[in-house]
Amino acid sequence: MQIYVVGGAVRDRLLGLDVQDHDHVVVGATPEDMLAQGFRPVGKDFPVFLHPKTQEEYALARTERKTAPGYKGFVFHTSPEVTLEQDLIRRDLTINAIARAEDGTLTDPYGGVRDLELRLFRHVSPAFEEDPVRILRVARFAARFADFSIAPETLALMQQMVAKGEVDALVPERVWQELSRGLMEARPSRMLEVLRACGALARIVPELDALWGVPQPEKWHPEIDTGRHVLQVLDCAAELGMELPVRVACLLHDLGKGVTPAANWPAHHGHEDLGVPLVEAVCQRLRVPTECRDLAVMTTREHGNVGRALQLRANTMVKLLERCDAFRKPARFIQMLAATECDSRGRIGAQASYRDTPFPQRAHLEQALAAARAVDAGAIARSCSEQPAQIPQRVHQARVHAVAAALPSAGVDDAATF
Repeated sequence: MQIYVVGGAVRDRLLGLDVQDHDHVVVGATPEDMLAQGFRPVGKDFPVFLHPKTQEEYALARTERKTAPGYKGFVFHTSPEVTLEQDLIRRDLTINAIARAEDGTLTDPYGGVRDLELRLFRHVSPAFEEDPVRILRVARFAARFADFSIAPETLALMQQMVAKGEVDALVPERVWQELSRGLMEARPSRMLEVLRACGALARIVPELDALWGVPQPEKWHPEIDTGRHVLQVLDCAAELGMELPVRVACLLHDLGKGVTPAANWPAHHGHEDLGVPLVEAVCQRLRVPTECRDLAVMTTREHGNVGRALQLRANTMVKLLERCDAFRKPARFIQMLAATECDSRGRIGAQASYRDTPFPQRAHLEQALAAARAVDAGAIARSCSEQPAQIPQRVHQARVHAVAAALPSAGVDDAATF
């Protein structure tokens, strides 16, 4: 029995990065050998075991054969005769096909160390095209390793896979898993760029792919192209360390610009409302978690209003807070403000940049929320015990006056409107 560390742990150590988890491949062993040493079996498709103390994964060396479309269409074979090189050749990229023995010796039959030095993503073998998940993984790796490029032959292979319909066989849950991980990397824009370059984005999220080539008013959007704007907004969210729901909101907030009448371009009046059903459709199709979906829908619908926050009257701000359920879920409202700030900062062109321009709208609405939440709705309800139908309007009016007091520039002219 020979045990090797493989995959990301070897790659990241060679890159000088912190290593969190270790995957191992075991050569020359049977499942019975592993059980005899106290390993616990967990693999469904092929033998994988957990170490009795560290709980790290140990997989028996295996080969695989494609039998059906999609990423599940494989038959795996394990035996003590399967060599380390045979196991490594089934892996996706050369940089992930390096093994390290217990004494530190590297086995690198496919040039992974060289490609690490070249900062290059290169597929190990033609078997790469048998698993469409690998397209998503390469895109995610591009978001993580921003200084790496894709070998031309690997990109060509990815394009062929898309043309053959392999991507269409991916299940939504796996697509979301890889997309969400990529969104949390340092440069999520690169994931989208790779998916576009191979044609996969048009198959996975066509609503998003449609934004490239759609112009915006240069006065407010010096980057002009809507797709480029989305990339900048995403990277801003990453630079500011935003959580996943905010990044999903940044990704989807402008889908409506892809369906506004081309005759009106570069203007996109009403794109917020047009985008809401598109966001809902994407989230339903990809099984996006509820908290991400709800924030993305809210941000899509309201980001224009947030951008105009300094011009809103107190009554309009309270209506915005009520519409967003901000009194029950204030943290989500704050997340929407964060996503909208990224939207504002993600406007960078050759002649102008809003990257470091202040966004006072966020603090303005945070102050409005704090003032409105300070109103004692319970006391107002008790004072209206004999006329309960008046409670909502009385609470609303009290909140309007509280906001107007906290933000005198907002005024109270329309305070009676409910």
